[in-house]
Amino acid sequence: MVSYHIAGFRQAGAEILAIADLNKDAAQKVADENDIPQVYGDVAEMLAIGEIDAVTVIVPNKFHAPIATQALEAGKHVFCEKPPALNAAEVEGMIAAAEAAGRRLMFNFNNRARPESYAMMGYVEDGTIGRVNSAQAKWIRRTGIPGFGGWFTTKALSGGGPTIDLLHMLDLALYLMGYPEPAHVLAGTFDDFITDKDFKGPWGLPDNDEGTTDVEAASHGFVTFKTGQVCSFQISWAEMVKREEVSVVFQGTGAGGKVERLFGVDGIDPTAIDTCELYTQEGGNSVNREIVVEECEDMGRIRSAANFVLAIEGKEPPLNTPDQALSLMKIIDAAYESAASGKPVSC
Repeated sequence: MVSYHIAGFRQAGAEILAIADLNKDAAQKVADENDIPQVYGDVAEMLAIGEIDAVTVIVPNKFHAPIATQALEAGKHVFCEKPPALNAAEVEGMIAAAEAAGRRLMFNFNNRARPESYAMMGYVEDGTIGRVNSAQAKWIRRTGIPGFGGWFTTKALSGGGPTIDLLHMLDLALYLMGYPEPAHVLAGTFDDFITDKDFKGPWGLPDNDEGTTDVEAASHGFVTFKTGQVCSFQISWAEMVKREEVSVVFQGTGAGGKVERLFGVDGIDPTAIDTCELYTQEGGNSVNREIVVEECEDMGRIRSAANFVLAIEGKEPPLNTPDQALSLMKIIDAAYESAASGKPVSC
């Protein structure tokens, strides 16, 4: 992820002054490859540099909240990788730190920055789509477990499996819906295949036979909102599906639509198929519009990082807000609680 952040920040005109990692050798390697002048093995030392205005947080999920909070308290703007934190309570603490410091806090919900998403939001904003009554969010994989025994599969470090890892399409659906306030969540999680190496993905971390694998492999759920809108989700690393699908389908009062990417091979596929469509009724006819946008192989990752810098400078509105991140994490929390209890959970 660091390469996308670097490319995006530089695209927006930012200067990258330093990088920090507990593994200083790893940080040095990235610095050498990207002409970053200063390298630190201690985050606090880097944050003490007065010339630094903003930082990006790219670490295992458990450390998102503490490092982001540390940076905010040091007076830096923060761009944090997804998920925002392990749970909603941690996000509330991050928001409090940002407000106290008077600094911007944003998250890398990069699928909002895809050309397809910009196009769809244009139709939302001009009234073509109307109110989105319902949406279906999917990020499903057949063989996509990101290694066994690493931090991805260790709940104490990750917060969970695909439900919290692949939350992008749920976020995008809520974004198109206007991020309504959630009311209830009913969900189920499944751990079939989570220790089966036949379902390992082509990316992630090396297996650690002495590590922990205690997260779900798939989740399905349904969210109701206080506005009356509804959204279903299907999110998985390992599930008996035909192919990897990354999609949001929605039904609005003026038009419906779909943003979709289909992969032939889970996680890596140069033959991925992108679809961006609107569905309307015109003159008694069913009309399906294909929306043609530029290709974006990085799925908005570079553009998302650039937006962070441009938002700080007041040149663009931010693509996401801390309150939206909090709402999303309340849904994730409720999904896990519902799956454990077998009952609907209030957000």
